[in-house]
Amino acid sequence: MNKRDENFLEQCNIIAQNSKCMSRKVGATIVIDKSIISTGYNGPPRNVIHCDQRHQYDDKLAEKLKFYFTCANRYDYLPKCPRQLMGYKSGEGLEWCVAGHAEGNSIVNAAREGIKVKGATIYMSCSIPCSPCLIKIINAGIVEIVVTKLEYYDVSGEFLVKNSKLKVRTY
Repeated sequence: MNKRDENFLEQCNIIAQNSKCMSRKVGATIVIDKSIISTGYNGPPRNVIHCDQRHQYDDKLAEKLKFYFTCANRYDYLPKCPRQLMGYKSGEGLEWCVAGHAEGNSIVNAAREGIKVKGATIYMSCSIPCSPCLIKIINAGIVEIVVTKLEYYDVSGEFLVKNSKLKVRTY
């Protein structure tokens, strides 16, 4: 690992600490010409309630979690991810998740400020992203992803990487 990669990984780890996600804390840093142009972490959209309190405002989620609550007591804050409380494994039950992924959020944050990411490298504090995020990365024109390990999140990820011009490497 070179010093620059080490610095960008450290930035990803610092950014990930901002995540309110109860399941995983991931950070992403988009770089062009050795300069950080955007960052992101996983979590709900701006001004949307975090998962630890969502059940207080979402009757459908509260109903799905009713086994967790007593009749007289609806906990103020959940102790862990609602999907985990429902028994889902990582990557399952995503219809109950309102969090955006770090890599997608970093692309959106750049777009929100009018910053182009075409030709950029994205550094991430995780393995190869899920296929929906890879699609965003490829379509945004990002040319390289740098990840902590060369492990695919899902089966379509490998297809997307092999059939695009996206370069993938580890720190």
